[in-house]
Amino acid sequence: MKIYLLGAANPEAVRMIGSIGRTLPGTEFLFLDNDPLKENTVFFGIPVLGSVSLVPTLNGPQARFVNLITRDTQTRYETTRQLIKAGATLTNFIHPGIDLSMTRLGVGNYLQEGVILQADVAIGDNSSISFGSLIGHEGRIGNSVFFGPGVSVAGCVEIGDGAFIGTNATVLPRLKIGQWATVGAGAVVTRDVPDYAVVVGNPARIIKYRPAYLSDVADQDGL
Repeated sequence: MKIYLLGAANPEAVRMIGSIGRTLPGTEFLFLDNDPLKENTVFFGIPVLGSVSLVPTLNGPQARFVNLITRDTQTRYETTRQLIKAGATLTNFIHPGIDLSMTRLGVGNYLQEGVILQADVAIGDNSSISFGSLIGHEGRIGNSVFFGPGVSVAGCVEIGDGAFIGTNATVLPRLKIGQWATVGAGAVVTRDVPDYAVVVGNPARIIKYRPAYLSDVADQDGL
C-alpha cells in the first residue's frame, strides 16, 4: 500500500513513518505539498512528489491519502476537500503506540505520539490530535477538529466540528465546545463554549466570535 501525506512541513511526521513502518512493513509513504517550491524535492529522506493536482494519477486500489496540514481548522478542512474532490480515498495516520481499543475513529485523522484516548472515545473524520494530548472517557470529538500539544479533555466532553483547542488547554468534565470555536493556549474551560466563540484565560472567557459563515462548512459533506 502507498500512503500519500499532504503537507511536507513537520519532521515528526517522518519519525512517525519510521514507527509505522516497523509495525506495517511493506507500506510506502510519500509526500504531497501544494508549495511549488517543494515539488520533486526530498523531505527528511521522503520524496515530495508535487501538489494535490497529482491525486488522479496516483489514485488506485492500494493508494490512500492523509492531510497533515494543521495551520487552522478551516485550512485543514479546505485542503482535505481538495483531496476528496480530486478522488482521494482517505485513511488515518496514527502513531502505533496509541491504544485504540474501545474507541471509534472515522477517516483522515492524524494522531501523534503520546496521545491517550480513554474508553468509549469517538472521533469523527479529518481531525488532528497533537502529541501528549488526553481525551477522557466517553469524549465525542467532531470532524476537522484540531488539538495542540498537551491538551487535556476530561470525561464526557463533546467538541463540535471545526473546533480549535490550543496547546495545554484544559476542558473540565461534561462540557460542550461548540462548532468552529477556538480555545486559546493554556485556557481552562469551566463552562460550555458557544459555536464560533474564542475563549482564553483561567477560567476561560469569551473575547470574540469567529465569522458565522463557517457554520455551514461542515454540513456540506461531514468533514
